[in-house]
Amino acid sequence: MGADTRAAAATIETKRAKFMALPQKACVANMPAAPKAHLTQNVSRSLTAVAAEGHFLLQCSWVTICPMTTWIDEVSWDAAGLVPVIAQEHGSKDILMFAWMNREALAKTVETGRAVYFSRSRGRLWFKGEESGHVQRVHEIRLDCDNDVVLLSVTQEGHDPGIACHTGRHSCFFQKYSDGRWVAVEPVLKDPTSIYK
Repeated sequence: MGADTRAAAATIETKRAKFMALPQKACVANMPAAPKAHLTQNVSRSLTAVAAEGHFLLQCSWVTICPMTTWIDEVSWDAAGLVPVIAQEHGSKDILMFAWMNREALAKTVETGRAVYFSRSRGRLWFKGEESGHVQRVHEIRLDCDNDVVLLSVTQEGHDPGIACHTGRHSCFFQKYSDGRWVAVEPVLKDPTSIYK
């Protein structure tokens, strides 16, 4: 085996190893019309040798490596990389709150089984209940028909009845429209000054 051929083989093996170490797949791009004939060309000249592993294919010239589409990629993230999230109480079906998630927050929610949001004001992940102790345990995660709104089915923990709102109320949606004005229709269950110290 000549030096050029060995170098080409080493390049292919290096790319294959990196490829197999990541959750990726090979996407075929610009495939020659006659790939079999193309592959018979001298590897030291054309660098078109193929390294195959199971269902994965790596080719130096006409196969482009691209990330595999995963469940998290199917979410329609906005320009800021966020998606709106609605939290609904598992038992009562009450709508508790609205928040945002980025990719990391959604992944952490899946990983930990508790609601993790992205705080736009703080510019960081917000583990619901990290200050108040009012953690949301996640039972189910759903995605709407346009893939751009996430729905969490949660149990609101840390107080009975559950407190999801920073005002000390059960739900953030405690104001009801009535005769041209918004009226608070849910009681404060706990003084917020005693929740956030």
